[in-house]
Amino acid sequence: MPLSESYARGPEQPPVRDITLGELLQWAAQTVPERVALVVGAPDPAARREWTYQALHADAQRTARALARRFRPGERVAIWAPNIPQWILMEFGAAMAGLILVTVNPAFRGAELAYVLRQSRSAGVFVVPGFRGNPMLDTVRAVAPECPELREVVCFDDWEAFIAQGDDPDIALPVVRPTDPVMIQYTSGTTGFPKGALLHHRGLVNNGAHTMDRMGVPDGASWVTTMPLFHTGGCVLCVLGAVSRRATQVLVEAFEPGLVLELTERYRGNALLAVPTMLVALMEHPRFAQTDLGSLQAICSGGSTVPAELVRRLEERLGARFTIVFGQTECSPVASMTRPDDSIQDKADTIGPPMPHAEVKIIDPATGATLPVGRIGEYCTRGYHVMHGYYEMPEATAAAIDAEGWLHTGDLCAMDERGYCTVEGRLKDMIIRGGENIYPRELEELLFRHPGVAEVAVVGLPDEKWGEEVGAFIRPAPGASLDKATLFAYMREHLAPHKTPRRWFLMESFPLTGSGKIQKFRLRELWLAGQLTEL
Repeated sequence: MPLSESYARGPEQPPVRDITLGELLQWAAQTVPERVALVVGAPDPAARREWTYQALHADAQRTARALARRFRPGERVAIWAPNIPQWILMEFGAAMAGLILVTVNPAFRGAELAYVLRQSRSAGVFVVPGFRGNPMLDTVRAVAPECPELREVVCFDDWEAFIAQGDDPDIALPVVRPTDPVMIQYTSGTTGFPKGALLHHRGLVNNGAHTMDRMGVPDGASWVTTMPLFHTGGCVLCVLGAVSRRATQVLVEAFEPGLVLELTERYRGNALLAVPTMLVALMEHPRFAQTDLGSLQAICSGGSTVPAELVRRLEERLGARFTIVFGQTECSPVASMTRPDDSIQDKADTIGPPMPHAEVKIIDPATGATLPVGRIGEYCTRGYHVMHGYYEMPEATAAAIDAEGWLHTGDLCAMDERGYCTVEGRLKDMIIRGGENIYPRELEELLFRHPGVAEVAVVGLPDEKWGEEVGAFIRPAPGASLDKATLFAYMREHLAPHKTPRRWFLMESFPLTGSGKIQKFRLRELWLAGQLTEL
């Protein structure tokens, strides 16, 4: 029956599985022990090490026992590394040891890392020496004195010695339940300070599996993992999704379109999850036309709007059915998703219906009332997939999850009579650049500390390549002289590269509300109208 009210519930199939991450991997190892589970997708074919499911499970158990010798169940252990195979072993090993894995973006700088380690009260951190010019091990050592509960620093260069500590099969592992917390992923909101979403086994295992099911990924597929593992897109949808399909996962350390094309052809990749900028880069690569991608059956994207023309081009040129995911870290992460057989217009204009066992409603943000279909309001979701809360932030948790268990996402959407939603905007100020969430308040507070800045507003500006680009609008302090290079260098000292504004504007004054707040939507309008000059 067509809906009249903006409330929809996902299907009852496939069922919710009450298992842990460790039990998921154990199931795959028991049923397809000799199937290749993991391939290191290194540029050099000689470096492409492989694990069968039996071997991956055995190494994950070794990791769990080694962790159990150093950490107590419930403690937090951070991982700061790009997409390396040890990341996956840590994901399953920490889960088996009853620990909570704290994921950290490899692009973070010292202040960002220190905040995460302190707020999560991490007892340990596993880190690579460095990545893409970021001296990560040195940074950990520099901030360690600021983190009073941090007692263990393990470099992945010493991984073999570490994992050997778990060779004793008599080391006891704790009983772990599906509802136990297993991961903290940091996200942010209107406060500008990151909040750690406390995620549980049940939510992550099932969300990864249900996403693969809706994509149409077959059992035993080959899967090229391009998404960063510190995101739920990587460690949940790609890693856990692949294991739920007992797939062969080819892990790419960092996205490079030529390498992804080569690996997809070499390993006959059946499925691919990537943000739109990655997909465009694949199609624009010189080797795209010569690469045999006939094995691809399913492609999934999300993180930003996908124009209808791009959907059409992807399906025509890649020969695979396309789907869009929508959600946030706090819901493990997918709450709505299009279907492979949806129309191109639905795939471009909507985020599809709710996921299995998930409820979605659109409410009036002021009253909380569920709105009639077609009306714009806040997107809320409820079900097994919702996080426990923000780690040690009860007030923020209460603001996000109401007494009836509904997660208030801050996204403005409208639902049609089928239960399909369209994204209309955000209650929050969040910028999504190439699938990465960027929160203006963090950048604004940093710019405010610059002596040459009197006022600042950071706004997401439409961009064909990235979806949105970060624009900084600045009113200089009296007598101050500001230039783009100086401001850019200042921000890069403190922030990950993707957060640093790429467009800079000097303002004599700002458009204001009656209460004196800067009207960010007006800045965007003025820029679109060509009335502002870029530095």
